[in-house]
Amino acid sequence: MGFMKKSKRNHLKRIMMVCVTGVALLMMAACENSEDSILNLAKPTKGNERIVNMFSPMEKIDPNAENMARSAADKTIRMAEEKLGVTVNYITYTAENYQDKTYDEVTLERVRNNMDDFYLLNPDTIRLLGEEGKLMDLSNLDCVKNLRDVVKTANTINGKLVAIPQEVVAYGLFVNKDMFDQYQLKLPNTPEEFLECCRVFKENGIETPVGANRWWLETFVLAQAYADLYNGGNTEAEIEALNNGEKKYSDYMRPGFEFLRELIERGYIDAKKAYVSEAIEGEGADFLAQKTPIVMAYWGAANSDTAYGNPNFNMLVIGFPSSRGQMPVMPMTGYGIGTNAEHAQDAIEVLEVMTSDEALKVYAETNKVISPSKNVKVDCIPALKPLNDKIEENVYVLGANAGMKVEQWGNTCLIVRKLLNGATVDECMAEFDRLQEESLAE
Repeated sequence: MGFMKKSKRNHLKRIMMVCVTGVALLMMAACENSEDSILNLAKPTKGNERIVNMFSPMEKIDPNAENMARSAADKTIRMAEEKLGVTVNYITYTAENYQDKTYDEVTLERVRNNMDDFYLLNPDTIRLLGEEGKLMDLSNLDCVKNLRDVVKTANTINGKLVAIPQEVVAYGLFVNKDMFDQYQLKLPNTPEEFLECCRVFKENGIETPVGANRWWLETFVLAQAYADLYNGGNTEAEIEALNNGEKKYSDYMRPGFEFLRELIERGYIDAKKAYVSEAIEGEGADFLAQKTPIVMAYWGAANSDTAYGNPNFNMLVIGFPSSRGQMPVMPMTGYGIGTNAEHAQDAIEVLEVMTSDEALKVYAETNKVISPSKNVKVDCIPALKPLNDKIEENVYVLGANAGMKVEQWGNTCLIVRKLLNGATVDECMAEFDRLQEESLAE
């Protein structure tokens, strides 16, 4: 299973450190397998030293440094090392040995060959490895009772919770509130209201009301497709109907694709530019220059000065338009432990510490992100409050769900790109039908 083309790799590598927390580009698997061998870069151990090997994109230059500034994840790993007396070896994707492979290509091969103890995984690989029985059931970890339902829903396969994240990534619409106020527009709740806002902007000389890139337009589709599924009280039954073929993914997806087609036809989205634009690099400059009032991005982009963390206008982050109002879209990553991990018990204990409320509080306060624990609350910047309020109300759509047999985030992204390149809505729906038929035949 895969959908990462070689043409995506260079950009993927450039932003790998950001992507690991849930940004879309890392959430897509590889479509081409490499026959190159994978090298295990973990240092050899001596004597009775307790070692746990972790594979992730993160780099820790000197594991023994006491005063080195560490990332949020580093801090929680340090907590585990000190509490348990273990050493966590980082085996990293960023090593030059992996420069010709995508992150997901490498993780799939490493897990399948039992090369490490635990791994930071993207949703598509979580689903694949969970279905193959390559990931340990984490349902009995102490932290599970504190996890948000969204985490358990996204990463449970065949009744087993196979991955736990350290943050919940949410996507939303980043809007220039000053421009909305200038034209006396209310922030849109529904697709119809969104179209009306775009019409007013366009008629007032704003050439492209929606700044888009080739990765994240699927957020519009997913919000509209699954607003009722995730918020209507019948989630499990609807997913089961999709998995057994009683319902069609294409029926859910069609309204979102028709909406995007209308945005393109009316000139509210520049399809040709979006098709070749990288995330934030393509539309960010126009948004910050107030040439376009609307873009889509992930939670962390509002906190980062390299993205949208320092605009010179009043910015708000809201949910995507849907039949149920503004809707956050939330994909999910997670740490998983190999079923046959060499140091399985130590890996479990390390992950227990890293996903404890104490450690998750450190992580969330360091990165200013949403915690997977319902007990950990971190004050967000004012711009993020509208999106955060929805999430705290348990209003959301999952952008990735390991319980769905047809992977959502990456497949929807690629089919949206077909739309950007001129495919009809019917042709896009036929592609979803084909993917569903393949899943039913497995």
